[in-house]
Amino acid sequence: MKEKFLGIERWTTGFSMIAACVMLVIASGLGVFQIVTRFVLEQPAEWSEILIRVSLIWMVFLGIPMAFRQGAMVSVDVLYRWSPPRIKRVLDAVVSIAALALMLVILWWGWDYAMRGRVQSMAGLESLSMMWSYLALPVGSVFCLFGIVGNFLDPKRLELETAQ
Repeated sequence: MKEKFLGIERWTTGFSMIAACVMLVIASGLGVFQIVTRFVLEQPAEWSEILIRVSLIWMVFLGIPMAFRQGAMVSVDVLYRWSPPRIKRVLDAVVSIAALALMLVILWWGWDYAMRGRVQSMAGLESLSMMWSYLALPVGSVFCLFGIVGNFLDPKRLELETAQ
């Protein structure tokens, strides 16, 4: 069961990371496009700035699961380094429960914001609903849930290994 969950977690975290990278490429491309249209052509595209902002929001919320999976998020380094193995596992559980609780709150309120945002439109892109921006919160939270549980079941301490 553990290996099956970790397989699903690897897939979901990998997918979210690829999607985060795509969002970074989109934001970068739109940034270049905005510079060219604004300063070279002197006819700025009003819609590019909001799409950059939305893609960066999605990039962050889709990139967070990888940070959770690698153990690079909420951490109590000094306490963890000084603790015996049994206490380290208790610390892992406490941090995981706190992170899961935070993600569930973000999931709940993010979904609520997304549903409320259905009637709002984006400035510069009146044809798009703000729901698409707000959906980054619950979608990213769902991916984070897999990363947090995956890190608890198979801990990786990449930030502690490279810390000075």
